Amino acid sequence: MTPQDVLAELTALADGDVPTHGGATMAYVYDSGLPEVDALAAGAQAAYQWTNALDPTAFPSVARIENDLVAAAAALLGGGRDTVGTVTSGGTESCLLAVLAARTRWRAAHPDDDRRPQLLLPVTAHPAFRKAAHLFDLTVVDLGVDPDTCRVRPAEVAARLTTRTALVVVSAPSYPHGVLDPVTEVAALAAAAGVPCHVDACIGGWLLPHLEAEPFDLSVSGVTSLSVDLHKYGYAPKGVSVLLTGDPEFRHRHWFATAGWPGYPVVNPTLAGTRPAGPMAAAWAVHRWLGTEGYRELALAAREATRGLVAGLAGVPGVRVVGTPAATLVALAGTDSLDVLHLADEATARGWLLQPQPPFAQPDGSVLPATLHLTVTAATTDRVPALLADLTDAAQAALTLAPPVPDPGLLAAAADLDPATLSVADVDGLLLLAGLDGGPLPTRMAPVHALVAALPRPLAERLLAGVLDRVYRPTP
Repeated sequence: MTPQDVLAELTALADGDVPTHGGATMAYVYDSGLPEVDALAAGAQAAYQWTNALDPTAFPSVARIENDLVAAAAALLGGGRDTVGTVTSGGTESCLLAVLAARTRWRAAHPDDDRRPQLLLPVTAHPAFRKAAHLFDLTVVDLGVDPDTCRVRPAEVAARLTTRTALVVVSAPSYPHGVLDPVTEVAALAAAAGVPCHVDACIGGWLLPHLEAEPFDLSVSGVTSLSVDLHKYGYAPKGVSVLLTGDPEFRHRHWFATAGWPGYPVVNPTLAGTRPAGPMAAAWAVHRWLGTEGYRELALAAREATRGLVAGLAGVPGVRVVGTPAATLVALAGTDSLDVLHLADEATARGWLLQPQPPFAQPDGSVLPATLHLTVTAATTDRVPALLADLTDAAQAALTLAPPVPDPGLLAAAADLDPATLSVADVDGLLLLAGLDGGPLPTRMAPVHALVAALPRPLAERLLAGVLDRVYRPTP
């Protein structure tokens, strides 16, 4: 094969993917709508694609790039003279490191306490924090949210703070509903208890400073750390995120250093050793070119498109907006006569990816409704009228469909299963009963999502892992 043949084959592989540009994929990707951004990022990434960010003494340009990105984030997000930070591979790693630092801090302060430290986590917080608790041996204390506003309730935070609390998390905004948690109140409660408070601004941190928003950043008293992604509304390629802290000691709590082997001394500020410098360079280049004013223009355009979308949704039959969108994320719920899982399938058939989110039972027994997540980017601005027209058509079609109902026999069979005892073969068999035979996923996913929502959560998680396990099996 020639290099051209290889690239042609690679391009053909992507034909079945959702589009990364154009504003129709309203999750996973962030499109500025500016071809110049893409070209600049690609050139910068190519220039650094072979550089290893593991050792800034060998590649001092990487240290300059990282310091510039951290300084830009600190300037945007209320940082002071002592603010330091780390560039990571994405929001999940930034959140993992924040939890690791908080756990290390808690253990140092409680050397004689052999209990697991606790992570106070709103149910709307990103799953990266649950992953962190799993990896670093913390107990998650679930915090319910107001079922109408979907915001964390400070009174519940106050009631759950104890000497075992290592970290409190709030979102700016939350991913599921796009609402801004009451950061000022929660951070004050955490500070009074001597507990760090982390603001997950991964999706909103590069956006909210340009909009009218409640205080949420490092300038808020009691906020210890903050995560913000540049591969979201910084419009850089995946994956680049920044973890900021106003306490230099806090940063060292997630570093790893060892001279305990005969090789080179190792110091890692992140979970990874070798780190690709290409995404960092691309983020640096895009930031240098767009600048504060460029980002502000994109933020205002996306926010105006969001407002137009929310206003227009009032005319779409059978749907309502959940909570009050703080920026550019919108969550749609259905009425009694419209199931949003069907609406997602109908939107897919019309060329839009809207992300289904199942109903969620909170610790107090209240239930957050099933919703569709929509991320509006600068590239969506000119497509809002088309989106509203297609959503209206899709809603009218969905209204004619009965709610998806999981197979009662399968639910009955699953009721007595212990997920911890299921083998890979067992999971394959259950998926076959559910109609997932290992081939392409069904065109209509509403029945699958309905099944996931109806199963006990641990079993649903085991089956979801089984689905991905089948996706990642090489074909002969």
